[in-house]
Formats: sequence, C-alpha cells, structure tokens
Amino acid sequence: LEAMLAAPLERWRVFLHPSQRMLIERNWNGPVRVTGGAGTGKTVVAMHRAAWLARRLADDAGSASTPILFLTYNTNLAADIRAQLATLVSASVASRIEVVNVDAWVRRFLTTTDHAADIRYDNDLDTLLAEVLKHTALELERPLPASFFREEWDRVVQPIRVKSSEDYLYASRTGRGVALTRRQRAAIWPIFGAVRDELTRRGWQTWSDAMLEASDRLTADGAAPRYRHVIVDETQDMGPEALQLIRALAPEGANDLFFVGDGHQRIYRRRAIMGRCGIRIVGRSRKLRINYRTTEEIRRFASAVLSGHPIDDLDGGLDSGTDYLSLTRGPVPEFVQAADEAAEFEALSERLLAVLDAGGRLEDCCVVLRTIARVGKCDEALRSAGFDTVVLARNADDASVPGVRIATMHRVKGLEFRHVFMAAMCSGVVPNRFAVEGSEDRTELVDRELAERSLVHVTASRAIESLTVSWHGDASEYLAELQQEID
Repeated sequence: LEAMLAAPLERWRVFLHPSQRMLIERNWNGPVRVTGGAGTGKTVVAMHRAAWLARRLADDAGSASTPILFLTYNTNLAADIRAQLATLVSASVASRIEVVNVDAWVRRFLTTTDHAADIRYDNDLDTLLAEVLKHTALELERPLPASFFREEWDRVVQPIRVKSSEDYLYASRTGRGVALTRRQRAAIWPIFGAVRDELTRRGWQTWSDAMLEASDRLTADGAAPRYRHVIVDETQDMGPEALQLIRALAPEGANDLFFVGDGHQRIYRRRAIMGRCGIRIVGRSRKLRINYRTTEEIRRFASAVLSGHPIDDLDGGLDSGTDYLSLTRGPVPEFVQAADEAAEFEALSERLLAVLDAGGRLEDCCVVLRTIARVGKCDEALRSAGFDTVVLARNADDASVPGVRIATMHRVKGLEFRHVFMAAMCSGVVPNRFAVEGSEDRTELVDRELAERSLVHVTASRAIESLTVSWHGDASEYLAELQQEID
C-alpha cells in the first residue's frame, strides 16, 4: 500500500486491494450494491468488475451481441474511466466495455428510433414554467412560490408519470414538505397541464421523460436485451427515472447489474430508492470501510461537514458514514484567511510554489471553487502570477498537459489530486445562497442544504496528501464547524 501511494496517480487510480477483489471476482445471482465513503475505491471496484466480466465475455463466442455497459452520471467521469480502463485490459477486451454517461446514452438510443422530440435541459424548463405561471390564472387558498411548482414537477409529476388531473389527485407525494388537499391539487394541476401541453406544442421533451420513454422502448414486447451486464458508478446521482432505465437495459439474472455509490456524495439532489425502481438488492449489499486515498486527517475534515445529517444508503435505509477510516496519516488541513481576494490569490501562489520547491508537480495540484465565475478569476490571477493553468471542462483531465488544475466543486467529482486547495470559502459563497434559499418546502430546504454540504465533502475528499482551505473577508459558516473537528 505504501509503495502504491508513492506511485504516480495514474497507477494509484487503478490500484486494487485484495479486500476489494472479493467483490469483483464472484458470480452474483442478481443486482449488487456496493457503498462506501469517499476514497474507499468504489470506482476502482466498478472498473475492475467491468474488466473481469469483459475477460470472461472475450472467451465466450456467443457473447458478441451482448456487451458490457459502464454507466456514469457525468461526462468527465466517463472520459476518465475510459482512459483508466485502457491501462487495465487489452484493446480487444476493452472493446467489450462501452463507457458512457447516462444522458449521452439516452440521446443516442432515442435517435435510432422514430423519436423526434427535442430534449431540453433544466434551464429551458425553468423558462417555460415561468411563462406558464405568468399567463395561467389560479384560484388557490394561499399563494405558492414559483419554486414549489418546479419542485413538485421534479419530485412528483415527472418521476411517476403524472399526465392528467386525475393522475395528480391520487399521486403519491411521499417526502414532500408541503401538504396538499385534493381540492388544492385540482386547483394546482392547470399549471402542470399547461406545461405538458406547451412541451408538446414546441416539440420539446424533458430528460426525465426521455429516460422513461427509453425504458418503455427497451421493455416493449419483442425488444431484445441491450446488454448482458451493466455497471453503474455514482449511483447516488441517478434519479428514479435513470434507475428504471438501468433495470430495463439488461435481463434479470446472474451478474446483471452492479452498482457503486455513496449517499454522502449526492450533489444533484436526485434521491431514489432502488427497490421501488424494480432493482432488488436483498442479500447482495456490501460496504467498503477502508479509505485508501486520503489521510485520516483529511477524511475527518471531509466527514465533519456532514456530521449529524442523516444520509440514505440508496435503498431506503440509513448510512452512518462513521464506520470507515483511512490507513495513512498526514498533516492536518491548513486554514488560510486573507484580507481580500487579491491577497488570497497571492497566498495561494505561495503555496503552489512551495509544492514545486518540495519536488512536486503542478499537475498534481487542483484549486477548487464554488462557481464558474470564480474559476475564471482564479485562472486569470494564477496566469498573471506566472503559472501554467488547466481549467477542467467537460472531458477527461489529460495528465500530460502541464499546469495547476482549476475547477468548480461539481467538476472535480470522481477525480483525485495530491494537493487540493479549496479557495473562496467565503460567507455567501459556500453555501451558495442561491442554491439553499427560495423554497417554502422544509424538506426541500433540507435537501438543498445537504447538497451544498455534500459538495464541500466531495471537494475535500479529492485530496490525497494535503488540503488547504482559504477565504477572504468573512468565512463560510461551515468552517467554524470544520475547524472545531480538526481541533
């Protein structure tokens, strides 16, 4: 383990511990769920599982039409996994594994059918909903904010395919914090009905409806199974529509579905219960409890931001998150307070130079910020200070390109760096006030707050050797909690 930790990150990212091998090289009689905290090797297990299955398929002459699908949630992770799999197996074996993010798979699949709708993202739906609310008169007992309608659409109308007023009257609203009588539902439905009508008129389709349509086509009478095995990474970010789609991708049977994920790292608020999506895990759930990536000091820091907040286990239960630990030790995270933004970037430059002076590489350093705008400012400041920089975008991180990495908190999900710098951890920035405010639904507010905390947790847990947290002006409200944990 010590030798591997000292090796280049390219080798470390595909390191397999014997305790993980037991999960990989085994025939399971149905879907498997593997959970574990950040750094416990869930993605590594998923990659090796795909490689193990691919080698077996390569020896099976009858398997040519039943490849393996490796699904991720975001494009960065898919590109990164494709590159890492190339180091695990030969090109002929790798050809058995299709690695793609779920949205890209749905779009490609539907284009091979008679699907004609224009699939639109959330910002288009927000604009459409605002227009409908503006032009639709409602007779409500009490006013409801625009956020309620969007939340109701995402949590109720879309996932359970509510298409009519009658559907909505009897729809389950479990988990919603705003109670509604039948009369209130009847008064509210015209908004959702108008959204449905306008989507049809414009020839638009939401991603949720696109996934559900793909599921229907996959399960239609006479439809041949698409894959023999499906591996799913970052399961916690797959909503109920995606899980229904995944269940439809492979026939039920031995080694059909293999899921890895961690509710502590859910940053997109797409909560789903696997059992309700037709995925039965009973008796085939395992948990990784050893962190092979970060030091114990960094692990404690990352875990502290979620302390006291209940986290689900992806299937309706709770995951304590306190039953894993790191095998390595290192320095405690460093806190750096600056008078203003310029002073913070100057302090950051000094610490990057210290990494170089100690024999480190800029490619192993990543500066992480909450918003795209702040990423731009940081990139400009570090370039002005003479550093080569690489702003991580929607593709894999090419380690051969020199320079310090700069990214948003969302963008570093699934990646690792020897040195992580969490910058601009300021009040009003983290948590992002636009992300945590604006809802009357107490349950929704709790979910928003948890997503922001999960972002901090994910960011901190990307660090392998050192973590530096900096801010200017007033510090984020989270930092007092985290400093107490370190103390």
